[in-house]
Amino acid sequence: GVDVNMASAPLLRRVSGLSTSIATNIVAYRNSNGAFKTRADLKAVPRFGEKSFEQAAGFLRIVDGENPLDASAVHPESYSVVEKIGAAGQKSVNDLIGNVSYLKSLDPKVFVDERFGLPTVTDILAELEKPGRDPRPEFKTADFKDGVEKVSDLEVGMTLEGVVTNVTNFGAFVDIGVHQDGLVHISALSHSFVKDPHTVVKTGDVVKVKVMEVDVNRQRIGLSMRLDDDPATRQAESANR
Repeated sequence: GVDVNMASAPLLRRVSGLSTSIATNIVAYRNSNGAFKTRADLKAVPRFGEKSFEQAAGFLRIVDGENPLDASAVHPESYSVVEKIGAAGQKSVNDLIGNVSYLKSLDPKVFVDERFGLPTVTDILAELEKPGRDPRPEFKTADFKDGVEKVSDLEVGMTLEGVVTNVTNFGAFVDIGVHQDGLVHISALSHSFVKDPHTVVKTGDVVKVKVMEVDVNRQRIGLSMRLDDDPATRQAESANR
């Protein structure tokens, strides 16, 4: 998960349900209003609608907030289940968290209803045993180059680190920190022949790329993962087409 009070916009926008604009708005709202105290506070962020919240909330953490569940992988829509679990033993949420012996003594089937099935309840109990430790892998972030913040800052030949944002049949789009993704064409993904880009990269991968072409007016960036490629050769090939 991601600490929503610490994360940068580039990291936030890699969370399921968060677009670039929502991620930017979260940081702007945080800067203006101070730290988020609950996950529910996120609903006040401009353009952060119900659907996006539903997708993203389970990945977003509020550490040391008003509700200890906000620091866990338990989704807000499942908080009512935790309340039922606590009520069964007359325990508060704080009493439940980390109380392994008590949690293991419970029968998950008791808390199943038409909305929350046995797998969901079992996952919630497991999460309460180890709050804040998300079984999903941590997000790895790219180390964007200082001073490179817009397309006009790019120079042909630069080697940069970026994050794969989308993989298509013709290549991969990579965020290099300039608010416009660059394209690594399928032919520039590897020195070996690539039939399907999905076999080389996936969304979220941190990759090193070389800037091959920059068109500031059209906001287009050509990249290569073959770091020994010569941009001059690429431009000559393009001119001859």
